[in-house]
Amino acid sequence: MDEHIKKVYVPMSETAFYILLCLRKESHGYGIVQKVEKLTNGEIRIAPGTMYGSLAKMEKDGLIRFVREEEKRKIYVITELGETVLQMEMKRIERLYRNMKEVQHAYASTKIL
Repeated sequence: MDEHIKKVYVPMSETAFYILLCLRKESHGYGIVQKVEKLTNGEIRIAPGTMYGSLAKMEKDGLIRFVREEEKRKIYVITELGETVLQMEMKRIERLYRNMKEVQHAYASTKIL
């Protein structure tokens, strides 16, 4: 993997993470916005400018690819490189979560009430 890609995308922003996660299935920008709002119970709302800027950059970097146009909407899907980057980020997040739980557990077991 290109060092530029690692440097830019790992660790990645929540926006980039959710875009790649959603593009495991073909979608357009507005579909991604709706899916992310649903997944996060409205906590994360990706603005149109952010969405389309991110899609353009990810396409240029080879993480996603344009599939077709439907009703004036561009449909994208994740590429093999994008899946690799997403897997790296998911492993990083899993490690963070695991470490947090270990520290929480260690703290809870030594806490004097």
